[in-house]
Amino acid sequence: MKKVLLSILFPLAINSFAQQNDSVAVSKIYSEALSSDVAMNNLKYLCKNIGNRICGSPQLQTAIEWSAKTLKNLGADTVYLQEVMVHHWVHDSKKDEAKIISKICGKTSVNIIALGESIGTGKKGMTSEVVEVKSFDELKQLGKKGVEGKIVFYNRPMNRAPFDPFDNYGDLIRYRVNGAIEAARLGAVAIILRSISFQNSIYPHTGIMRYRDTVVKIPAIAICTRDADILSKELKEEPNLKFYFKTICEQLPEVKSYNVIGEIRGSENPNNIICVGGHIDSWDTGEGANDDGIGCIQSMEAIRIFKILGIKPKNTIRAVMFLDEEISQRGGKKYAEIAKQKNEKHVVAIESDEGAALPIGFSINATQEKYDRINQLCGKFFKDYELFKIYKSKGGGVDIRPLAEQGSVLFGLQVNSQKYFDYQHAGSDVFESINLRELQLGSAAMTSVIYLIDLYGL
Repeated sequence: MKKVLLSILFPLAINSFAQQNDSVAVSKIYSEALSSDVAMNNLKYLCKNIGNRICGSPQLQTAIEWSAKTLKNLGADTVYLQEVMVHHWVHDSKKDEAKIISKICGKTSVNIIALGESIGTGKKGMTSEVVEVKSFDELKQLGKKGVEGKIVFYNRPMNRAPFDPFDNYGDLIRYRVNGAIEAARLGAVAIILRSISFQNSIYPHTGIMRYRDTVVKIPAIAICTRDADILSKELKEEPNLKFYFKTICEQLPEVKSYNVIGEIRGSENPNNIICVGGHIDSWDTGEGANDDGIGCIQSMEAIRIFKILGIKPKNTIRAVMFLDEEISQRGGKKYAEIAKQKNEKHVVAIESDEGAALPIGFSINATQEKYDRINQLCGKFFKDYELFKIYKSKGGGVDIRPLAEQGSVLFGLQVNSQKYFDYQHAGSDVFESINLRELQLGSAAMTSVIYLIDLYGL
């Protein structure tokens, strides 16, 4: 009987001891992340010394070279570049200008920015009457008679009611992405988009828009929310007022650029890869701190923390600075394409791309069986760190999503994103908007989940 009891109790004791050791390891990861200023100093350099990093720009190339050097300095065993061809849209945001021209209120300067990959107006700018709509249905109701020769103003505010700010984002971006196409079909000469933000702000928010070869290309701009309200108010008082704006934009031939990859080689299963990443490109406004300098720095931190704590992973840990998330997502697609060619097995891919805010958990794109295992694993270790939101999702970060087709489990770092749209794609996305503690907590959360998956597998 004693032998039977020992055979039962001994494995339980070993398992309990192992969990205690792992809790200590997770605690050390958090302690190192929270005690170190390395992440903040690296983000400050990226933002202040390099700045915004649109595809094809000299700043992006500088950021790529800096990322590779930094990954090596942080202890990556191997660092290399992965070639990607990208669009090269040139926009001089300092020359963007606009005015409401009213017989009643006079001329009022307003803050605008060209939408991503829009054509420009030329040096003389353009002036026309404005027609305001809140939806494509309203646009269609106006028809060609009500739209032709005019600037279409999509004035659709964010819906404040849903708790999750992203619940309304999918509805709004269709006006940014396809607004110029739908307006041009009815003869409009340009579009103005109300910036996607909850705040009454002076900062216009940019983002990608699209054209179709079969539809005339017209200039597209975003206007800050404060000035969108002013324009709407003056239009009600004077429907025939004029709007002047100028943007200098040009689409140049595609250029060669690079994903940046740094890795720690696995000690037991080097062909099994745990990938963690963010995107190094940003829009040509602000400093790309939240979107997505933060994700890149947190991914670099996983390499640093493993090395400084002497953790020798069983699987290969790979940090990736993805390219071209903002325009065509070619970096993530190229990464997945090469992974498939090399028959690499990506056990897990993790992405941080929701800005620098308090981490609250992870979204998981996995089979139910693997999700249940992850949820159980995270539940054991993460309650003390208030990472309670572990939920099943069909998504995953844009950059890592192509890996799902190869069977990889996708993790997205979830943060309290209530302030995210204060900064997304705007001049306010600067280093000063980052909270040091929240940056460090995000690094710790991502590094800890990598540690646990590497140890226990899926």
